[in-house]
Amino acid sequence: MKVVESDVLEVDFGGLLPAGERASIVGNLPYYITSDILLKLFAASRHGLFTRAVLMMQREVAERVAAAPGVRDYGLLSATAQMHTRVEELFTLPPSAFSPPPEVYSTVIRLEFATQFEELGVEPEAFDRFLHMSFAQKRKTLANNLRAAGYSVEALHAAWPTTIPQQARAESLSLQAMTELYRAIGAAPLRALKA
Repeated sequence: MKVVESDVLEVDFGGLLPAGERASIVGNLPYYITSDILLKLFAASRHGLFTRAVLMMQREVAERVAAAPGVRDYGLLSATAQMHTRVEELFTLPPSAFSPPPEVYSTVIRLEFATQFEELGVEPEAFDRFLHMSFAQKRKTLANNLRAAGYSVEALHAAWPTTIPQQARAESLSLQAMTELYRAIGAAPLRALKA
């Protein structure tokens, strides 16, 4: 066994594995960078590097990862996780399970890496960027977030699917609806950004 000491947010996961091999991940994630680590794992998983991950994290973050569209906790982390993996919450531990006890509850989740990109007919890297644009500001409507990202009002109005309300917020939409919108309006914002 080889131990590699590195900053998880800087390491090249692909460089750690022999060509063609896939890895399982087990870890207790530092609570203050859990979302950053997960998003990096999801990005690396597009290259088929991982089979599964069993991870402990703050309970509230685990709830966000597993949240369904339409609930308050659903956001970028939920949508990205569910595009890349099947999420299962395994169990929750109270602070008293640790010494010294933290101030929060901890939940262990299992992520089975199985992307939905091909099934939903979208290109992984571009669609991940689209999700970032769509969830940029949670209080804004989806259309306003996309306008802020560079899509013109006219282009959005012309291509907007009739199945999606104009005032919808990203957190209210299923991944199927988000991919429908993505395909309708195009993979990249129009070049109508302010100079």
